[in-house]
Amino acid sequence: MASAESAYVDPSALRSLYVHDDRSLRFCAWRKRTQGALPLTRFGRAELVNSVALAVHRKVLRADAARGAIEDLDTDIREGRLSLVDALWRRTLDLAADLSDRHTARLGTRSLDVLHVATAVTLGMKRFVTYDERQGALAAVVGMKVLIP
Repeated sequence: MASAESAYVDPSALRSLYVHDDRSLRFCAWRKRTQGALPLTRFGRAELVNSVALAVHRKVLRADAARGAIEDLDTDIREGRLSLVDALWRRTLDLAADLSDRHTARLGTRSLDVLHVATAVTLGMKRFVTYDERQGALAAVVGMKVLIP
């Protein structure tokens, strides 16, 4: 059984736990097979909260459902299913600039995608969970195993 502690989950993938979409069933099944607390940075939490609020703005999600999603997220943190971790931001940002310089022209990665990969590297993660092809390609280039639940 896989261990959650060595997996960095892109917040847009993690969103499938809290906002039901076409990926939710597969993501939830993967999560059940993955033991332990998934690491989540405050940066990742902020992106996830913003994504839920943006779904309300786009009228994809009702406000009460969004509140419930954020409450579920906070419960998962409080009960240890997610673990808030701190990244060294100077190191992460320097690495992100380096990764962008070396790989973005070829892969077409966006800034936030590069920041997430750099964060995962800084945290010493072995696996990277994402649905984004370019982000996954960058994670693979830096030596992480890419998982697409």
